Amino acid sequence: MDTPLNASSTTAGALIGGGRFNVPEFQREYAWGADEINEFFGDLSGALGDETYFLGLVIVTGDQTVKDVVDGQQRILTLTLLASAVYHEAIRYERHALADRIQTTFLRSIDFGTDEETPRVTLSSPRDDAALQQILASPARDLPQADSTHGVASYLVSAYKRISDKLLEDLKDDPFRRLGSWAEFLTAKLYFAVFVHPDPASAYRVFEIINTRGRELTTADLLKSYVLSQTPPQFRPERYEQWQSVSEAFLEDGQSTFVQFIRHAVTVQRGHVAPRDLYDVLTGKRRSDDAMSPADLMAVLEHHLPLYLQIADPTVIGRASSDELGVFSMLNALNVISVRPILLALADTPDSTEGMLHLLRLVMQRIVTGTLGTGNVERRFGVTAQRIAQEGRWQAALAGLNDLRPQPHDFEQRAAERSLNRNVLGAIRASVLQGTIIPELEGSVYFIKPRNAEWSAEDEDRASYWASTLGNTFISTETRRPMGSSTWDGFKRELLPLGIDAERKDQYRAESDWGVEQIIEFGKELAAEARELWYE
Repeated sequence: MDTPLNASSTTAGALIGGGRFNVPEFQREYAWGADEINEFFGDLSGALGDETYFLGLVIVTGDQTVKDVVDGQQRILTLTLLASAVYHEAIRYERHALADRIQTTFLRSIDFGTDEETPRVTLSSPRDDAALQQILASPARDLPQADSTHGVASYLVSAYKRISDKLLEDLKDDPFRRLGSWAEFLTAKLYFAVFVHPDPASAYRVFEIINTRGRELTTADLLKSYVLSQTPPQFRPERYEQWQSVSEAFLEDGQSTFVQFIRHAVTVQRGHVAPRDLYDVLTGKRRSDDAMSPADLMAVLEHHLPLYLQIADPTVIGRASSDELGVFSMLNALNVISVRPILLALADTPDSTEGMLHLLRLVMQRIVTGTLGTGNVERRFGVTAQRIAQEGRWQAALAGLNDLRPQPHDFEQRAAERSLNRNVLGAIRASVLQGTIIPELEGSVYFIKPRNAEWSAEDEDRASYWASTLGNTFISTETRRPMGSSTWDGFKRELLPLGIDAERKDQYRAESDWGVEQIIEFGKELAAEARELWYE
């Protein structure tokens, strides 16, 4: 990066019409949603009568006709979609000269010697570029809905339809005149600040410097940049598709979940990795001899991905046994994510199911008596995952966490008396009712007598605490609490008959009243049974 950046201010028409632009593999995928599109179109339509409008910074690299977009690709792609919408509306209203001007400036470059047309803006991924060119070739109304596509194509279709709908609304009063205003504005009044770096080899480094902002969402883009920059050029298309195949498994959950997976998978190899340190650990910024090569990283990710998807969603088909899926379901109900690296490591050991059950017991014991939320505990989990992976066995490594286990009598006391969140209480109750630490998590958890119900004068002060303890819980098949079920008589009449099959309905029918003393008594009974289950 010794070559200085050359800066200039230029119109969008001169910039895009003066060459061709490619969005390289290391760039983040197109991801503008409704909010960004609405703001983009609103800003431009509101400035249509102005002499100039500044759309921001664009950085490109390369000294050939086709330049790589290092920064600004979201705006360039959205502008291209808008130009395509204007083009197709101009054709519709038979403004053919205007349509030709928009097409040659923003959409297609013409070789005057051969009449060959090539796109002004392309994507490096053949699959994504084919989707983009197909979108630009048609009016938005002729395209299928976004939910019938996936990945980048889905975002592009959705953005194109939204921006086209907004353009139609803008044109409705005077389409002929308004189309002329849009064409003039996009071509001659819309400005970019453009920085050109002539050295393509520096593109990855430029991107990294511009986009390092310390946010986990950006980490995925930076990691992709690193993986591709360290891959020989002839292998980059294959590596890009390999990366996309893994990242697209997390489209519904978002990039932060994808980064979380990378961190957990790397933790199995390297020990605990804090979120803020992931990029530095992989790239060797802390220790140059400790960088993980792209080939090694991708091998690790592809190895752990199938099981991780099942850990996050036990309904996904995969290699995990039914008991292991039960462990995953319980951990998700308890909202525990920090042990996932241990689960990944356990999966590659003999007797993996027994190890996972052993881990689940530790988690429940710790949650009931304290917390898993400290950084030190998560660090120890990371070290434990690495040790299991290195040794190929889990017994000694998990035994190293035994100091985290509370005494059984402490567990029993806290289970009976502690006010816990509904998911934890439901998991404990379900395990007791079904006699297993991996119960079927069916039904909805209710408090028999809610905190805001009418309590006796004797119980009124204590009820605010005891109402959310184990002894006051009940699991029903009903997803919404029936009207009139907040009193004891109402509960027995409306909610009790709707308990799941395993519920102890006869016990409640035998009670003439329900108050704090009954809650304490039932809580002690359930806690004693929970102790027997959760301690081997």
